Amino acid sequence: MVSVVEWAEIRRMGLVQGLSVREIARRTGRHRDTVRAALSSAEPPRYSRPARGSVLDLFKDEVHRLLGADARIPSQRIRELLGEQGYGGGKTITDDYVREVRPLFLMARTYQRTVYRPGELVQLDLWQPAREVPVGYGQTRAGYVVIAALGFSRLGAGALVFSKEAPDVLWGVWRCLWSIGALPQTLVCDRGGALHAGRGRPSDAFASFCGALGVAPRILEPRDCQAKGVVERLQGYVETSFEPGRTFVNELDFQDQLDSWFSERANVRLHRSLRQRPVDRFQSERERMRALPAPGPDLDRRFVVRVAPQPYVRIDRNDYSLDPRLVGRRVEVRVSQREVSAICLDSGEPACRHRRVFATHQTLTAPEHQQMLDALRHERRERERAPREVDVEVRSLAR
Repeated sequence: MVSVVEWAEIRRMGLVQGLSVREIARRTGRHRDTVRAALSSAEPPRYSRPARGSVLDLFKDEVHRLLGADARIPSQRIRELLGEQGYGGGKTITDDYVREVRPLFLMARTYQRTVYRPGELVQLDLWQPAREVPVGYGQTRAGYVVIAALGFSRLGAGALVFSKEAPDVLWGVWRCLWSIGALPQTLVCDRGGALHAGRGRPSDAFASFCGALGVAPRILEPRDCQAKGVVERLQGYVETSFEPGRTFVNELDFQDQLDSWFSERANVRLHRSLRQRPVDRFQSERERMRALPAPGPDLDRRFVVRVAPQPYVRIDRNDYSLDPRLVGRRVEVRVSQREVSAICLDSGEPACRHRRVFATHQTLTAPEHQQMLDALRHERRERERAPREVDVEVRSLAR
């Protein structure tokens, strides 16, 4: 068998130079029949052998029958059923054949390319870092990052929260919109978390949030993560580029590093699909988006308690001190992501103001509250030590 190079040379000498078969055979040292075969062949020579039969050939009809009954039957189960009939083939040959013929019985899902209009929507998702976040007092805590991505420009933002409850997740959404700096027309999310009330309807908290901002909520169909592929791919980028190799001091340091990563890395990289930087593409998109409202929506938790003799209020497994002078009176407690505060309802005077702590089982006492407790304790002890005047009845002399 001649090589491809020899075949090309023989054809050149015969078709271009016009040499005879005998002369070509003399120059190349090949037999004249080999030269004639090379000249008559329009395709380069290649080595081939006759196909051998497969051990699966006798069982292919059974494979087709099983797929016809259940097109989603696993290949492993097909191999087990064939083994009961004497099939001795391996896993690879079975998997390859089932993968080849399954589309004949199961209609594969097709996807169309989605084109987003400027300012049309932002996609939302919730990502849990692989490592817990330090929160002080020698403790760590599982955190969640709300990730937002604009469909047109692919501009992204993220916000760290410590629960999947509606107030925390919505605060994360608002923090992302604040980082982006403008409002889209629609907020897109899946059916997980506290934003979905069931049957494709937004929860009351999510609907109230969207109504306050003047945007439309959109809940995706179940098991349709491809519908928010923009934020899914951004989340994968966060997992592989932001988290590995980083250390964090506390939750504030985590948020600062996340903001820096988005502004210095994710939003200024050359996007592979767009062939543009998201920050550059966002300049044209921002013209189609509305400005953020000022002030933003009120997302703080609020509840009313009566100040107990031990003047503390429990929030997220921590005890925060209240003004001890307000014992027995009702106060409204307001819990935000950064602060815990309270106001007395009947007088309007402040009852406390603490920095919120995400560590657990801590007792946080303000210095002024401790001083007031000490003063009240000292005053009570002085009253107890003071001599008491005993009222003695004076008998009338006339009696």
